[in-house]
Amino acid sequence: MSEIDVNRNQRVYDAPDVVAHYAGLEYLTPCERLLFETHIPPRSTVLDLGVGGGRTTPFLAKRASRYIGIDYAPAMIKACQARFPDLEFLPGNAADLSKFGDGSFQAAVFAFNGIDYVPAAVRNKCFEEIRRVLKAGGVFIFSSHNPRAVLMRARWNRDRLHGVAQNVARKMRLPQSLIYIPMFFFRLVWANVHAFCGTLMRLVRWLPSRMFWKGEGERLDPVHGGLLTHYAVPEKVIAELVSLRFRLVQVLGSDYPERSHLYATGWYYYVFSRPGEK
Repeated sequence: MSEIDVNRNQRVYDAPDVVAHYAGLEYLTPCERLLFETHIPPRSTVLDLGVGGGRTTPFLAKRASRYIGIDYAPAMIKACQARFPDLEFLPGNAADLSKFGDGSFQAAVFAFNGIDYVPAAVRNKCFEEIRRVLKAGGVFIFSSHNPRAVLMRARWNRDRLHGVAQNVARKMRLPQSLIYIPMFFFRLVWANVHAFCGTLMRLVRWLPSRMFWKGEGERLDPVHGGLLTHYAVPEKVIAELVSLRFRLVQVLGSDYPERSHLYATGWYYYVFSRPGEK
């Protein structure tokens, strides 16, 4: 990415509608919750990189003895300060963490694929700085887009379908099974048709790209009007971090608790640690 590209992404994240969107998010995915609970001990010092509107803040701050959120978009920091006035948020770039000393944190988090929106020219610098501010044995948890996620899974909410069938059956004074069974098969067929069409569209869009075959690259993601985004398969990400003297601890698909699949999982979460110096 060029300097112009960096400014483009930052302008997107500073836009009022984008800030409002991220400030309104109040959840963790099952994957995130599992990894945070497993790898971030209570009373840890936590650095939340690319904090955005503070989606991860309530959980991480409650778990931390000291919590700091940083983001390169000033408007995001203002939104976090408004939402959580008793917590510490600082404007900053992950490629320059000079305000923090060596070994300042037991855990660093870069959720929501935030690392994929930093410029390629400073990507390694981000990792080096994160490693520097981690204590020996400290963990770095982040997620990154998968460039080979072309298969769309068929999905529907069976509990919701049960509820609708139950209400309809009650109103019509009919056995629930008489309503549920045809609704189930209709929803099953529709979900599979939708998944099939979605997969075809992804194949047409992704298969011709060099990034799909190489397993790594950048493209303009249309989200929020266009964000230049880095994609890499797990093999590439792991090799990159290991070359920078991180140790792999765990990889988990964003679709957890479903089983991940290289051609279906949209992004992966990675847990690396900083080994003790020899």
